[in-house]
Amino acid sequence: MVDHLPLTPEPPKPRLPTLTLLIGRITTIKLAYWGGLTLFEAGLPHLSARPIAERLPLSYAAVAVATLVATLWAVWAARASDLRVGRLVRSIPTVGVAFVAATVVASPASIPLLLIELQRSLEGCAPQTSCHAETIGMWVTVVALGTLLIPAVFAAAMRGEEAGPP
Repeated sequence: MVDHLPLTPEPPKPRLPTLTLLIGRITTIKLAYWGGLTLFEAGLPHLSARPIAERLPLSYAAVAVATLVATLWAVWAARASDLRVGRLVRSIPTVGVAFVAATVVASPASIPLLLIELQRSLEGCAPQTSCHAETIGMWVTVVALGTLLIPAVFAAAMRGEEAGPP
């Protein structure tokens, strides 16, 4: 007798409440990450009257601390159970959603930081000349960390199918 069941079980496809939870969690982390760095960079000239070259180490330290906090938050959020939905289970669809949808939703939040860093790149330079390209490099790094690292940590921290009940 032949069964009509597949030999290998397919992972469950994410349901709408699961996708909403997933997108909400990862988007919140990314918005807080970029928003916090933007606020720090906007307030930095008021905290320190030093030239931009001397303020850059403070910016790098802020990026490092914010990235650490965001990755720890991503690990916690990926493993936390929701009372209504349950837990997030790692599968190809959920990992794809963590990268694609959250990037589309949260990436515009990095634009204010870009504008601040563009202005910083012109500080103390000849008119129409950017002489602090490292500020733009820092923005590119922050966008890459927010777009790739944080969702990757989130996806890696989600429990697999074999993890059992929450």
